[in-house]
Amino acid sequence: MSEATFTFRVDEELKDQFSMVAKSRDRTSAQLLRDFMRDFVKQQQEAAAHDSWFRREVQIGLDAANIGDVLAAEQVEAEAIAWRAETRRRMGGANS
Repeated sequence: MSEATFTFRVDEELKDQFSMVAKSRDRTSAQLLRDFMRDFVKQQQEAAAHDSWFRREVQIGLDAANIGDVLAAEQVEAEAIAWRAETRRRMGGANS
């Protein structure tokens, strides 16, 4: 992996504080910044993957609805009532 230099301006006091805290964690400022950058990139990739998944799922639902592949509200409610009753039974009769 090739390396590149990343230069940016930051307030001197913030830089000093960051360096001091990094040192207290037995890390250099550069090590922490690389970690933060990796974490940020990973979070963005995961968010993009979730967004893609969510959009696919919504499209599947829209496509199904457009061709009439839907459940009646009464059927959904009946299944929900049965699910809640079974959940209560498994929980030992709790009423919540």
